[in-house]
Amino acid sequence: MQTELDEETLFQLSQIFKALADPTRIRILHLLCTGEHAVGEIAAKLSLSQSATSHQLRFLKNLRLVKFRRAGATLYYSEDDTHVIGLLKQALEHVSHR
Repeated sequence: MQTELDEETLFQLSQIFKALADPTRIRILHLLCTGEHAVGEIAAKLSLSQSATSHQLRFLKNLRLVKFRRAGATLYYSEDDTHVIGLLKQALEHVSHR
């Protein structure tokens, strides 16, 4: 483990924790742990607007936490960072051990 963190590492790390600090993004990542989903499906399953879902997915994609593929006019998203998904799963386990 590094003894000192450079500014870029600190920024990237804070962005990951920022992503995991938002309930909507947690719900999206948790859903994507079950597999690939279309944007409309994510919105419907989580009772979100299509616009809000797309906005959150764009945020997660910019951090490379999710990836997408296009099939015609439909975008399908899936998780793209097993390390962060592991953090999410560990945090869920921790919360479950009350």
